[in-house]
Amino acid sequence: MSTLLSIEEPAAAPRRAKPQWSAFTEMGFRPLYLAGCFWALASVLLWVHAPARLTGVLNGMPWHAHEMLWGFVATIAVGFLLTAGANWTGKNPLRGTPLALLCVVWIVARAGYLVPGRPAFVVAAAADLLFFLWAACALGRAVAVTRNQRNYGIPFLLLGLAVANALYLWASVQGDYVALMRYFNAGLLCMAVLTLLIARRVIPFFAKRAVAGLDIPAHTRSGHWQLAAGIVAIACLVAGEPRAAALALAATGLIALAQWASWKPWAVRKVPLLWILYAGYGGLGIGLLAGAAHLAGYVLRPAWPAHVIGVAGFSVLILGMVT
Repeated sequence: MSTLLSIEEPAAAPRRAKPQWSAFTEMGFRPLYLAGCFWALASVLLWVHAPARLTGVLNGMPWHAHEMLWGFVATIAVGFLLTAGANWTGKNPLRGTPLALLCVVWIVARAGYLVPGRPAFVVAAAADLLFFLWAACALGRAVAVTRNQRNYGIPFLLLGLAVANALYLWASVQGDYVALMRYFNAGLLCMAVLTLLIARRVIPFFAKRAVAGLDIPAHTRSGHWQLAAGIVAIACLVAGEPRAAALALAATGLIALAQWASWKPWAVRKVPLLWILYAGYGGLGIGLLAGAAHLAGYVLRPAWPAHVIGVAGFSVLILGMVT
């Protein structure tokens, strides 16, 4: 006899997999992008609405400048480099428990600067420097082991950020405002050179794939000149030669704007994730020219170049990259 109807229990609905902590710490951008963006919001709110609560050894304007550069922008850069480093080398520089511990070190630094007293400052400063040194060593190891010669210089730029950070913190303890600003500007330029290097790779790569028929140059040769000019500007600034630093910085900014123009910005106007990167790169180039004008002695308020570079450049690029 043939079966007219077969009755079976319905298959159980598949359970959704629970979020895994291991996935969150698999790539550097996941915890560090969230941490950096959260701290950008929290630290600006503190600076604007509760500056009287900034009672640590590093307080007031020095705290604000430090946390915007090393606490926010450089943190996002570390997250990007630890992630991109895995693509560049085929070896993940930092993952799992070591990455989680790196994030704990970062939290200790951010919290320590808010606590009054010299011991808290020492702990915060040690954690802050460890964060950048650890990231630079992890990236450097991945680059060296895989002999990824194209990226040999990037860990040294992270080390440069760490050195500028240490000098800035030392100048703040000594109460030397002139040295404080010199080392802040050196750190700002280290971050700018690193950002130009990253953006010059990322923007053409994304643009040519997102806009059909768009053919734009990678600017490898001009990028080498740009990198050299940026490093010269940093060296001259640290050596106390502002006029020479201004010339090198002007060259860096002009090269950035020439690259921007050759990338056909009008062609990407309908792709928001592209034009926000273009806007940030253009803003960074303009900011470098403002910095050159200030170093050359033209009448510009000291905070203007840092804010043009930081807000129109770094922050706009970060909005695009994080999104």
